[in-house]
Amino acid sequence: MANPEQIEDTGPEGAEEWVPVERRDQSAAGKYRRSIFDVPVSVTVSIGHTRLSVAEILELRPESVVPLLSKIDDPVDLAIDNKIIARGELVETEEGTLGVKITEIPEQADDGSE
Repeated sequence: MANPEQIEDTGPEGAEEWVPVERRDQSAAGKYRRSIFDVPVSVTVSIGHTRLSVAEILELRPESVVPLLSKIDDPVDLAIDNKIIARGELVETEEGTLGVKITEIPEQADDGSE
């Protein structure tokens, strides 16, 4: 992956070499603002929900199955701090783990409020 601070400039049509061109603010303030890009955030993937009574919750045991109101092919929501940042579909990765293939990025985060 290219350095985010450099953008390839291929130059005139047919040029064989490219020259990295600095396009970002190199001031101390600019570097400080970019430092937040390395801050890790937790992303939650919501695959479904259901509603249980307290009695049903107290009856849960290992191997209990809690049915969800979603189907296996329904889209999932990706959220940060309960704000939806994207939607996607569940996929199996090459390593055999679950992943999310992004299918939609809403223009404004959907937090359920109007």
